[in-house]
Amino acid sequence: MKKILVLHTGGTIAMKEDLITGGVSPDVVNPLMDAEITIPHDVELFVEDIFNVPSPHIMPEHMLLLKNRILDAHSQQFEGIVITHGTDTLEETAFFLDTTIGHKLPIVLTGAMRSSNELGSDGLYNFESAIRVAACPEARGKGVLIVMNDEIHSARYVTKTHTTNVATFRTPTLGPIGIVTKQRILFMQELLETEHLDTPRMDGLIPIVKAYAGMHGDLITTLAQSQIDGLVIEALGAGNLPPDTVPAIQQLLEKKVPVVLVSRCFNGIAEPVYEYKGGGKELQDLGVIFCNNINSQKARLKLLIATNNQLSNKRLTTFMQS
Repeated sequence: MKKILVLHTGGTIAMKEDLITGGVSPDVVNPLMDAEITIPHDVELFVEDIFNVPSPHIMPEHMLLLKNRILDAHSQQFEGIVITHGTDTLEETAFFLDTTIGHKLPIVLTGAMRSSNELGSDGLYNFESAIRVAACPEARGKGVLIVMNDEIHSARYVTKTHTTNVATFRTPTLGPIGIVTKQRILFMQELLETEHLDTPRMDGLIPIVKAYAGMHGDLITTLAQSQIDGLVIEALGAGNLPPDTVPAIQQLLEKKVPVVLVSRCFNGIAEPVYEYKGGGKELQDLGVIFCNNINSQKARLKLLIATNNQLSNKRLTTFMQS
């Protein structure tokens, strides 16, 4: 029998809709704890309600708690992990676990866009699908996965793209790496190997700033005068910024505060192409790190992991770009 550990954390998948007000909120008892589901005949589930919070309440401390429990489970010979999670921050928890744990064992996150008593609730189906994926031999070596709506996505690139649609999770540019059918689990893409780095803590303040037309450097100047540990910027296009922001960025870099740049575009990657004032080439020459394949919320987590491991200079750049 394959030992699969299920860790419930809350979210819409564990909530109910109030039939009078229409509001959705956590139930007193997680409905998944008593749910009747169909699982593979060779799987034995071990279920823990590790915490029960809406995903906007998720903090790095919750992510660390999950990481440590999974590492314990690995030493206890569990063969896979399934985590139920709210969808708002699911991609961030998944990316954190992928970056810190990597390929030790299959880890699958899932959730729901409709609460347990809503018409067309998708929670139980996604839960069953996640268990099937975690238990299949092909999931080994794939890193952390997100399973929703019959699709398998890599935690590295997936993001939530719709506020309410059950097909909300998408992987820009690349698409899903696999699908869940009635009878089979099919993987159709292989990911490049990336560096994994464990961390005992997630201390520090790293804000995210989004670039826009007509942007001045005032906000970044204010941040440069505060005690931040890094900054992530969602830049324009391939990685460009309005010219008024450059002096403020220089202030941060002179203080040895790392500045990481991603694109605000949904598809494509950030890279230093343009040589005009505020263009990507100038920013890279100043010391801005181009994190070319993940979004800003994931880049923030990765930079937190790096700073808590005291990475700097070339080592920091290599880790952020891997």
